[in-house]
Amino acid sequence: MERSSLSAEMSMILSASVIRVRDGLPLSASTDYEQNTGVQECRKYFKMLSRKLAQLPDRCTLKTGHYNINFISSLGVSYMMLCTENYPSVLAFSFLDELQKEFITTYNMMKTNTAVRPYSFIEFDNFIQRTKQRYNNPRSLSTKINLSDMQIEIKLRPPYQVPMCELGSANGVTSAFSVDYKGAGKISSGHQRLEPATLSGIVAFILSLLCGALNLIRGFHAIESLLQSDGEDFNYIIAFFLGTAACLYQCYLLVYYTGWRNVKSFLTFGLICLCNMYLYELRNLWQLFFHVTVGAFVTLQIWLRQAQGKAPDYDV
Repeated sequence: MERSSLSAEMSMILSASVIRVRDGLPLSASTDYEQNTGVQECRKYFKMLSRKLAQLPDRCTLKTGHYNINFISSLGVSYMMLCTENYPSVLAFSFLDELQKEFITTYNMMKTNTAVRPYSFIEFDNFIQRTKQRYNNPRSLSTKINLSDMQIEIKLRPPYQVPMCELGSANGVTSAFSVDYKGAGKISSGHQRLEPATLSGIVAFILSLLCGALNLIRGFHAIESLLQSDGEDFNYIIAFFLGTAACLYQCYLLVYYTGWRNVKSFLTFGLICLCNMYLYELRNLWQLFFHVTVGAFVTLQIWLRQAQGKAPDYDV
């Protein structure tokens, strides 16, 4: 009991974790955190927050009585720390910023994106411990000059204060979640982030733009032919421009999450097929095969790149 009250009175960092935003997978964490009841309760909030990271702004604070949980997110990774309520916010976010810079320098995104086991980078705890010791003794900090920059940044863009009611209860029953952050709009299930783009997804995006550009050019040529003679069918022009719109809409669906996204992608692919069937007389078999194949490939990539779902229940 004495140890718990002492921790609440002292101004200090208690623990830190590195978590993947996409699914809440813990990548690294402190191994020397205190075992008192208050800290253990706060670690339950770590787990609950890890499930919400994809829906939260990139800089947040959760106040839990005698303790605060601060975290920042960048490049698909979140850096979370637990400190006493009287620990200065400027030092807290400067500490997190150091963790972020070191982690990005040490590990590439490919490793963090493909990690499967929890705590795959537990060796990063060595850096967490060294940095935590420095920040728990502010007089020894050699970064006081940089703190002024962090202080200005926090004043201009303060951390979002996560209300406890948005997390629900600690037994895993969570409430509906929606965030309204500094004019950034409401982040809800209807505006979810998509999973990180893959190389095949980028290729599909470029090919879809190419098909759209080809349809657009042929559409303008069809207009010129129509103006020069009455032999050109006006419906060909409509088919070319509909094909262009379908390709561009596929690009949109590949990049942004919308409701009924998969259904829209299949309908758009159907429109591409219909346009190419109508343009059968103006295109050879290889051109038709290219446009339909690209449309099918983009539709597949849209289906594969889904919204970031609920995180598994990792023991953070």
